[in-house]
Amino acid sequence: MPGMNEEGRRWYVVNTYSGHENKVKENLEKRVESMGLQDCLFNIVIPEHVETEIKDGKKINKTKNMFPGYVLVEMIMTDEAWYVVRNTSGVTGFIGSSGGGAKPFPLQNHEIDPILKKMGIQTSKIEVNFEVGDEVKVLSGPFAGKQGKVESIDQEKEVATVLVDFLGNSTPMEVELIQLEKADL
Repeated sequence: MPGMNEEGRRWYVVNTYSGHENKVKENLEKRVESMGLQDCLFNIVIPEHVETEIKDGKKINKTKNMFPGYVLVEMIMTDEAWYVVRNTSGVTGFIGSSGGGAKPFPLQNHEIDPILKKMGIQTSKIEVNFEVGDEVKVLSGPFAGKQGKVESIDQEKEVATVLVDFLGNSTPMEVELIQLEKADL
């Protein structure tokens, strides 16, 4: 299906045998390559994060699997792509499928975005209607309802530094972009 657009790209959860996540990822990537499905299957991710442990006074970084037995697959759910993933060695099925040949439901953005963000993978860009120097209102969190002036915006981290009046002082605080809106003056 060359030329197929990326409109239907969604994230799905694939169930695997616990401990076989890396092998399933490798098998899927090989099958995508050999069957020419790069326009249907895009990203295959094992949800992992790095934990720092202190052993014998030394810091050791360990990669831990966030969801053992699961692999995340970004794909367009075509019959062929669905068949290839389901029939890959080590895959036991999709999460969100009622069985009996029913296709699974994709993850919603509010479900997948925090997982990808924790892994350091850029998710959907947040569009903002304010810029540095604008007055904004904090929508949620400990300073909900407060207004302040935007000092800086970091699109990469999806945060803004806002100067908020706190106990009579102009205090800079870092607020997630999603928690801010332009203030009506």
